[in-house]
Amino acid sequence: MAKGRAIICEHRCKGCGLCITACPQGLIEISNKLNASGFHPAVISDLEKCKGCTLCALMCPDVAIEVEREEK
Repeated sequence: MAKGRAIICEHRCKGCGLCITACPQGLIEISNKLNASGFHPAVISDLEKCKGCTLCALMCPDVAIEVEREEK
C-alpha cells in the first residue's frame, strides 16, 4: 500500500483555503504567521495522519502543495 505526505510550500501559498475543504482528514489549517508575500499560508497540523491522498494538491491553484509518495 502506498503512503505519502503532503508538503506545502509556504512561500507560494496565498492562504485561499481551498486545500482545507479538500482534505478528507481535516489536517490543513491557516497559519497565524505571514509568509514573505504577506499571506497567511496553509499548514498541515499533523503530518503523521496525512495519507497522501493528493486531494489538497489537486485543489491548489498556485501549485504550492507537493505530495511525496513512498511504497510500503
